[in-house]
Amino acid sequence: MTSPSIDDLLTKSDSKYGLVLFAAKRARQINAYYAQLGEGLLQNVGPLVDHGVQEKPLSIALREIHAGVLVSTPSDEADQDGNEFSEETAPAADLSFEPEPGA
Repeated sequence: MTSPSIDDLLTKSDSKYGLVLFAAKRARQINAYYAQLGEGLLQNVGPLVDHGVQEKPLSIALREIHAGVLVSTPSDEADQDGNEFSEETAPAADLSFEPEPGA
């Protein structure tokens, strides 16, 4: 059983898809925050609600959304399909290959 329930969370978002994207993005930010603690960078915002030691970033993100601490707003940059990048602005993958010396 998830806490908060999915029905409660859907009142905070337009759709299940939007809720999943929003929670996943926030969970990545929380994960990056914990990774940066050792380096002293602190470029991301940590958890905004009380959390347990063993609580996963996604659970924390869902509780933040349920508490109303975070509010999802539609992005002007996203196209109608929900993609953040168009073909023109999508970052190109680096597929270069360099053979090892002596091979």
